[in-house]
Amino acid sequence: MKRIKSFFVAAAVLAVIPAMAQKSIPLVYDQEFAGSKYPAPAFPSVDEAKVTETLPNPFEFSNSKKQVKKFKDWEKRRAEIVRELQHYEIGEKPMIDKKDIEASLENNTLTVKVTRNGETLELSARITYPEGDGPFPLMIGASNNALPRQFFSERKIAQMNFSERQVNSYSQMGGFGGGERKDGRGTYAFDKLYPELVDNGAYSEWAWGVSRLIDGLEIVGAASKIDLKHIGITGCSYAGKMALWSGALDERIALTIAQEPGGGGAAAWRVSQTLGNVENLGNTDNHWFKISMWDWKEDNVSKLPYDHHELCALVCPRALLVLGNTDFEWLADEAGYVSCVAAREVWKKFGIEDRMGFSIEGKHGHCQLPQSQYPEVEAFIDRFLLGKDVDTNNVLHVNDVLQDKEVQKWIPWAQTGFK
Repeated sequence: MKRIKSFFVAAAVLAVIPAMAQKSIPLVYDQEFAGSKYPAPAFPSVDEAKVTETLPNPFEFSNSKKQVKKFKDWEKRRAEIVRELQHYEIGEKPMIDKKDIEASLENNTLTVKVTRNGETLELSARITYPEGDGPFPLMIGASNNALPRQFFSERKIAQMNFSERQVNSYSQMGGFGGGERKDGRGTYAFDKLYPELVDNGAYSEWAWGVSRLIDGLEIVGAASKIDLKHIGITGCSYAGKMALWSGALDERIALTIAQEPGGGGAAAWRVSQTLGNVENLGNTDNHWFKISMWDWKEDNVSKLPYDHHELCALVCPRALLVLGNTDFEWLADEAGYVSCVAAREVWKKFGIEDRMGFSIEGKHGHCQLPQSQYPEVEAFIDRFLLGKDVDTNNVLHVNDVLQDKEVQKWIPWAQTGFK
């Protein structure tokens, strides 16, 4: 398919918020969840929820007609979306006091021990350092880093992989049917700490594990030689989802690069439901999500009070780059495209749309970044991990998999039109 470049933002829109205002919006935070102080919204059941055929308006507060007007409103609205995604989809990502965490760094290996409920969960992750004294930016690989390693080694960026099996197995359920649980939920390391969260999906627990590694880096402090204001995360395929969920739910992550995350990641459930043989809400890996999420499949998808454009938007105001691959139908990149365009409206609202980009290409293997996408990925790394003055505003590339007019129908609440 022909590769085209789409530009959705008119020059006049870029000038709405002055440069000084853009600079006042943080690139990263020093806490995991700044919105934890806000109460959860009401959670309607399937029978109570109203039908919304288009993607829900991310600026509209839950259970209210009030809308986000200024950036200071976003923290509260973001907290609502976090609660909804956890309640309906992945289960609770519990907060934990650092007094219950021990961390050490020896032979370039970070060890984190979390104690709760009389049980201790241990995480270990080897850090690969560049030459020099640091502090260095860090790229965390969700399970693994599928991006070219020279992107980081040539830039003096440290690297570390998160081993998700230390928290919960890739196949935590082992089987599913008739409400019966087989060889799965409740039997892994996380479950020993939190037996009351037996219904959790794996993505809440994996995101929890990533956050505990960041806790460990904070506890170790300067000895880690890591610049805590420049931490990134990336992963591909199921680990692309893991990277997106981790970046969405931990505000200490400055850059999230979700590579080919597919359904359950960037792709909007509502759009995926209209496509062919793709990963959609009723056709994905059960163990990654709460069992109750399947109450919303098929005819009930349009009743979800959120969709995955809002999962992407949780990264705002931090940086997000989504990479797609149109050669694999299963990835539902048509739905990923719509979701990314919709999510970018949130960054655009605050005049920081250059912190969110997407690039959807074909003609390459799964999790094998083509050279045509190298400059886009490198630009985001240079700007958001190294602090370089790089233009990232026009990283908006997409194959002709979906016409812009079809995107528009999904987001009638958007403030600007499309070319």
